[in-house]
Amino acid sequence: MRTFKGKTVIVTGASSGIGKALAEHFAALGANVVLGARHGDRLQQIVAQIEERGGSAAYAVCDVSKEEDCKNLVKTAVDRFGGVDVLICNAGISMRALFDDVDLSVLHKLMDVNFWGCVNCTKYALPYIQQSHGSIVGVSSVAGIHGLPGRTGYSASKYAMTGFLETVRIENLKKGVHVMIACPGFTASNVRFSALTADGSQQGETPREEGKMMTAEEVARIIERAVARRKRLCLMDFQGRASYFVKKFWPGLLDRLFYWYMAKEPDSPFK
Repeated sequence: MRTFKGKTVIVTGASSGIGKALAEHFAALGANVVLGARHGDRLQQIVAQIEERGGSAAYAVCDVSKEEDCKNLVKTAVDRFGGVDVLICNAGISMRALFDDVDLSVLHKLMDVNFWGCVNCTKYALPYIQQSHGSIVGVSSVAGIHGLPGRTGYSASKYAMTGFLETVRIENLKKGVHVMIACPGFTASNVRFSALTADGSQQGETPREEGKMMTAEEVARIIERAVARRKRLCLMDFQGRASYFVKKFWPGLLDRLFYWYMAKEPDSPFK
């Protein structure tokens, strides 16, 4: 897939951050983009802006944890543009709390959005992606490469998503379906502000300095190039690549490095 002109790209979690940047980037390349998220007013504004720039876009209000919403998102793409070429499962929420302290409802919520959201959308988009020999992308994280302390539910959901998508890849080896796991580094996006704390309330502000992080636009460009090359795994920064390498040979060392790195966060949950 060397060009995305005329291709139909579904992006979940598209009302802000990486999802919004992905929708805008693919639209600028000539793709028909279909945006899904819970906030219809934001989606409407983004679609209007894309169309003002000459792009082609549609949207559907979609809570990815709800199967019927995901079915409707895919139906919107098919009804409006005739099929699906790329599905980007980007919708997600994070958390920041030790497992000792966290309410289990927080972990259930993360699995519902991060894992089941991917499963729900893939289920209904897959027949069309099989027809188009297209791509499924799961937006994961370094937390999906190695357990990230203070983020048990987030790591678990990203590991689950990876296992699911890798199995979908194998089942479709003879059907021309491309499946990619994309792992951005720490990114300046709203997901950091809406991260859940131990009791399920939103964090409200990030403990990290946003200026030193990847931008959502950088992540979108990297993902698009990786989809065009039909890569299996897209690691985007030094931390991700180093974690992937060190885990193969020195997993115990990576445990200690992750503990040290997360413990030195401002207002770290580590006592």
